[in-house]
Amino acid sequence: MSFEIDFEAFIKLLSPLVVAIIGFIAKNYFEGKPKLITYLVHSVAHPMPPNLSTGQLLVDVHTHTIVVMNTGKKTAHNVRIDHAFFPISYVLTPPKNHTVTHGQGPSAEICIPVLVPNEQISISYLYFPPITWSQINGWVKCDEGLAKTIQVIPSTPPPKPLLWLLRTLMFIGASTVVYWALRALPSLLK
Repeated sequence: MSFEIDFEAFIKLLSPLVVAIIGFIAKNYFEGKPKLITYLVHSVAHPMPPNLSTGQLLVDVHTHTIVVMNTGKKTAHNVRIDHAFFPISYVLTPPKNHTVTHGQGPSAEICIPVLVPNEQISISYLYFPPITWSQINGWVKCDEGLAKTIQVIPSTPPPKPLLWLLRTLMFIGASTVVYWALRALPSLLK
């Protein structure tokens, strides 16, 4: 009794399996770690009204806010926000346990012990001219790597049914590509 394997049927069954395994490995590799992002929310110079009793103009007050968020699937440890010039006042929202380590001159670093997945913090700063927002913040990093600085404020994600439809179509497309690659393999090996 001989048993023959139909190569065409074999690669039709193997293609989705290969794509599923590659997808699983890629998902665990890319999503199985913390992923920090940071962005500037706003930068404002508040003009102060003149002192009515003396007529003296007061100095403007500058403020800006940054957001640091863990968009990954794992907890980020020892999140550090570097400052080339540490301002006179800052507010961390929501209030969170943190330490400030002062460096040489006006530099300092805020260290937050943990940032769990999908947790975000905002840091608002208050300072006076001639300092501007670009002279204050440096890098943001954690024990697991550097944060990615984005230039836009994140938007609401698409609805879950749409995401499932897109993932299904991507899976079908990837399976088709693997199928045709496996189908062409015997002719390439001749």
